[in-house]
Amino acid sequence: MSDKQKFYLTTAITYTSGKPHIGNTYEAIFSDSIARFKRMQGYDVFFMTGTDEHGLKVEQKAAEKGVTPKQFVDEVAGEIKRIWDLMNVSYDKFIRTTDDYHIAAVKKIFEKLYRQGDIYKGAYEGLYCTPCESFWTESQLVNGKCPDCGRDVKPAREEAYFFKMGKYAARLVEHILTHPEFIRPASRKNEMMNNFLLADEFIGKSDEEILRACRDGSLKSKLQDLCVSRSTFKWGVPVDFDEKHVVYVWLDALTNYITGVGYDTEKPSANYKKNWPADVHVIGKDIIRFHVIYWPIFLMALGEPLPECVLGHPWLLQGGDKMSKSKGNVMYADDLVSVFGIDGVRYFVLHEMPYADDGIITWELMCERNNSDLANVLGNLLKRTVSMTNQYLGGVAKNTGAAEEADKDFESVINGAYGKVAEKMEGYKVADALDSLWSLFRRANKYIDETCPWLLAKDEAKKDRLSQVLYNLLYSLDTGAKLLKAFMPDTAEKISKEIGAGVKADEYKVTATPATLFERIKFEDIKPVISKIEEKQRMEAAPVDENRKEQITIDDFGKIEMRVGKIIACEAVKKSKLLHETVKVGSRTLSVLSGIANHYTPEEMVGKKVIVVCNLPPRVMKGILSEGMLVCAEAHDGTLSIVSPEKDLPDGSILA
Repeated sequence: MSDKQKFYLTTAITYTSGKPHIGNTYEAIFSDSIARFKRMQGYDVFFMTGTDEHGLKVEQKAAEKGVTPKQFVDEVAGEIKRIWDLMNVSYDKFIRTTDDYHIAAVKKIFEKLYRQGDIYKGAYEGLYCTPCESFWTESQLVNGKCPDCGRDVKPAREEAYFFKMGKYAARLVEHILTHPEFIRPASRKNEMMNNFLLADEFIGKSDEEILRACRDGSLKSKLQDLCVSRSTFKWGVPVDFDEKHVVYVWLDALTNYITGVGYDTEKPSANYKKNWPADVHVIGKDIIRFHVIYWPIFLMALGEPLPECVLGHPWLLQGGDKMSKSKGNVMYADDLVSVFGIDGVRYFVLHEMPYADDGIITWELMCERNNSDLANVLGNLLKRTVSMTNQYLGGVAKNTGAAEEADKDFESVINGAYGKVAEKMEGYKVADALDSLWSLFRRANKYIDETCPWLLAKDEAKKDRLSQVLYNLLYSLDTGAKLLKAFMPDTAEKISKEIGAGVKADEYKVTATPATLFERIKFEDIKPVISKIEEKQRMEAAPVDENRKEQITIDDFGKIEMRVGKIIACEAVKKSKLLHETVKVGSRTLSVLSGIANHYTPEEMVGKKVIVVCNLPPRVMKGILSEGMLVCAEAHDGTLSIVSPEKDLPDGSILA
């Protein structure tokens, strides 16, 4: 049996609704860097990731494609696993919630919780969000929309089983307050407590007051009982004792963290006993509520210990916006790799994501970071050092002991690098850890300028000093490469081979021909590649469901009077996005305002044949009367286009 200290790390399991974008992939890469660093420190690491595969949304998407739900999730799970493997994610287990052992364990968990009275049968009537698979009350909505995803909700009623969340509310609050490392970053604790756990009269009270209330039974919570089964669809884990029901996705999905290491309600495996509780769950900030409220309560009910830490990382935003197929701003890992390489992508997402705030990714920023940090700082350092070792010392640099005062600061930076990186990694601050590592590489470049090896090479009497300088540089690269294994494993291996690391003590024999780690990339040169990638995405994009309107009848449509009109005059409305068109529609002339000034000039509009909605109630905007509306089409990127009749019909012609 290993005497190594265990370290159990998980990601959120990725929902199998489609291909994961780079924001989803970041989580796997981030978790991988933690797992690799812990292994390097000597921990017995178990790193688990995987896919969440049940629910109504999967059932619907499978039906749209004309395949079974299992066929659908098999394809998507395979794609997710392919991308994780592409990005060198060193998971120990890839769990799928359609795995037989997981399904069997979930059935047992549900029945155990039911038999002990934590789950009861009832009916739910409320507002349902299909993408989130969540019921909401009217008061929980934000602007009438789902508070999680911002999409429309619909009234729904169904028979369901419920979990008694309130039974464990005080116990959970006490745990959160007495375990400050449980929720990270700490800023997310107040959000969870105030928005989901504490009744309004307890918000703003001190931790001591709240703890007292937890312990004397006076704490009041806004936590409501949770729906844990569904009866309106079939794609889920069946409830054995009630065939009409399947286990609701959150009870199914969250339990993967224990079923994946061998949990069983009757006889947990040795692997489970070894690894649980998890040392850290790495999840996105948008689902932290489920992991620090629902999941701990499920564990309490099962009599199992809680995870040590739930880390809710921020989002990676494309140019400042959340990635969305409907916005046409999605970036995928394999597309980025085709331009910047695997480690180029790994470096960027790890370095550009702050600990608590959202990070930004664009093609331009990736290009800049590739050139500055990877090509200039690291790549140039390696190439210069190896080249000089070959040119001046025949490829071999030895530790001659010819040290000078200038070496002291450099050596302290080298020797202190591990401690600084380890300190940041202990708090899971990966971006800061990379900053510390790059400080070493930048200091090494400065050391070259301080010592001027090319001048030392001109003086035979200074050969030992030259060897020592180049040895110090190679030692810094050796130290950096060992640390870099956690973040950029392929690059770390290349550096080690280039410098001949680990072959002999106190000596480095470098490769004869230095490699170029990272090529400089001109953004102008990759623009055509980016255009092809974006065009391919547009062609493959699924219809945007969230923008669909409610169905209407032919009678509803018949109420709309649409006619062909000809624009005879047009002018811009000052300080607005509006154009003011004068439109001839048969014997009538209409004044129309349209918000299309960003897409058309007044000169372009004059003479156009357009489709006009003629029976809208008149309204005044910017002091101008508008008596109709031009029909336009909007692309995914927001571009507007005037809809015109295919043939040159006379103005006034009615659309039928």
